[in-house]
Amino acid sequence: MEEVWRQETATVRDVMTALNNGEPKPRAYTTVMTIMDRLHTKGLLDRRPGPSNSYVYTPRLSRDQYADVRAQAEVDALVSEWGDVALVPF
Repeated sequence: MEEVWRQETATVRDVMTALNNGEPKPRAYTTVMTIMDRLHTKGLLDRRPGPSNSYVYTPRLSRDQYADVRAQAEVDALVSEWGDVALVPF
């Protein structure tokens, strides 16, 4: 996600190239593709057809929006498990 946020729009190859820059053990194209597909399935990335039978991905949420969504999910999980008692420290 960090790399897609940085680039704003990116293909799997763009992300793979950026992640592998200077790394002693490069990540495989298929590994990056699988992760980006899963992020798309979870609704974190949009994708549209791109060049050479690839997809171009864009983030659905900004970093700040994502942080807000994650924080709310954590609070909801605490309240779901512990009830109102979980909110007392806040």
